[in-house]
Amino acid sequence: MTADWMCMGDELRRIEEAGADFVHIDVMDGVFCPQLTVGPPVIAALKTRLRKDLHLMIDEPVEKVRAYVEAGASMLTFHVEATRHPHRVLQALGSSVVRGVALNPGTPANAVEPLLDDVELILVLAVNPGWSGQRFAPGTEKKLHEVKELVERSGRSVIVGVDGGVTRENAGSIASMGVDLIVAGSAVFDGGDARANLASLQAGVGRRSV
Repeated sequence: MTADWMCMGDELRRIEEAGADFVHIDVMDGVFCPQLTVGPPVIAALKTRLRKDLHLMIDEPVEKVRAYVEAGASMLTFHVEATRHPHRVLQALGSSVVRGVALNPGTPANAVEPLLDDVELILVLAVNPGWSGQRFAPGTEKKLHEVKELVERSGRSVIVGVDGGVTRENAGSIASMGVDLIVAGSAVFDGGDARANLASLQAGVGRRSV
């Protein structure tokens, strides 16, 4: 969302050269959240060595997820709030991608507990989905600890990530919350030098996945 879409090839090359782990693509349908962004044809057209990490903020994704897998997703995350049947969505995804579920700030951590046998990633949102520039919600740290406790009790290896409100100034404190994955948008692309910004973020977080 925060990259320059008129220069997307250059933007992707900059973060590739800076050593990014993934390119995180926010998919919004104007229904589940206010914004409308991109769909499978645009995602398929993005040529990059980076793994495509798709964050679906769309209503009832079960009949739509295969198109995103075919567009090149390496990781795909959908919202538990967006569907009545999260297990069906996970089954539709199959085993060809890293399967993730996301939680809005107002959703309790235990909403993911019935899904732990079928997910590889839990993404905790520190902002309400739909637009950039929001501040990191103060209750996020507590929810991250709750999610990590659920994962530990399950005995499974599940990535715990955080998305939203990440800045170059607070990235280090967010990393200290014990997350495995940090999603950063404006912290990378604002200020004109995405390569330098990403390097600064990686140094600040001790090289967790960004």
